[in-house]
Amino acid sequence: MLIVMDKKATESEIKVVVTAVEAKGYTARPIPGGDRVSIGVLYNKGAVDTSLFIGYPGVKDVVPVTRPYKLVSREFQSEDTLVKVGNVTIGNGHFAIVAGPCAVESERQALTIAALVKESGATLFRGGAFKPRTSPYSFQGLGEDGLKILARVREETGLPVVTEVMDDPTFDLVEEYADVIQIGTRNMQNFSLLRRAGRARKPIFLKRGMAATIDEWLMAAEYILEGGNSQVILCERGVRTFAHHSRNTLDLSAVPVIRKESHLPIVIDPSHAAGRRDQVIPLSRAAAAVGAQGVMVEVHHTPEEALSDGAQSLYPKQFHDLCRQVMAIYNV
Repeated sequence: MLIVMDKKATESEIKVVVTAVEAKGYTARPIPGGDRVSIGVLYNKGAVDTSLFIGYPGVKDVVPVTRPYKLVSREFQSEDTLVKVGNVTIGNGHFAIVAGPCAVESERQALTIAALVKESGATLFRGGAFKPRTSPYSFQGLGEDGLKILARVREETGLPVVTEVMDDPTFDLVEEYADVIQIGTRNMQNFSLLRRAGRARKPIFLKRGMAATIDEWLMAAEYILEGGNSQVILCERGVRTFAHHSRNTLDLSAVPVIRKESHLPIVIDPSHAAGRRDQVIPLSRAAAAVGAQGVMVEVHHTPEEALSDGAQSLYPKQFHDLCRQVMAIYNV
């Protein structure tokens, strides 16, 4: 349930309503809006009697929430969330281009790619220091040394860095170095990790699980917001189907659904959806056309030598073309 306060409601009136909600055994979560404050009612088992709160001074309306997810829902917050990372904004009216290699392989490699993608128009740099791989024999990342290289990239280029966290024991370390913490597709329903992300001081980049429904994805985001971290970016990266023409099947229909259901920004990862270089630019154009608020693209200056995902990594010239085409479509 959502209690909508009048725009002229005082702090004391808001406090009285919060106290009344908590007196009933519920949790009250004040949500500042554009011109008024709303109060979310959480942890209620079943419907809440709206008449309990409608008569309080300063209360404008009481709205039942019909979705299983609450804090991520537009029923709770109608205005789009803007996620700010340094001088970069992701959300309504701001299109983010996140680019870089799948994995950080060396300082020279990371700095070379970072300079190239920044010149073409990237606004954030991505690179994996810890790599969850299907095979235990594949390159697993450089760990803390990779995080230190990412910090050097930020220092040299000014680009905020996005990197993945794999588990609770390394969360503090990743949070120390990263500007945005990614929770990958295999960890979308790692609930202890989601709860830790809710306590993080950095924005969270939450990828959709490869077999997750939209509701399951939004409920995963709900864990993070419930923990107190409202800076969440959703990332559609393709779902597992029977198709063999691409690694996964990019669900572009998720973009308008998410934008209708949730106030959180959504970006597209065409690289992991396709698994093939020749599909990345067309899928990126489609992402901009359907209303996504950013793309995350893998780029490598020598993809034939990449230690992971070289086949889906764009050459720098291709990435330059992608930026030009995607921004033209988005601006339309």
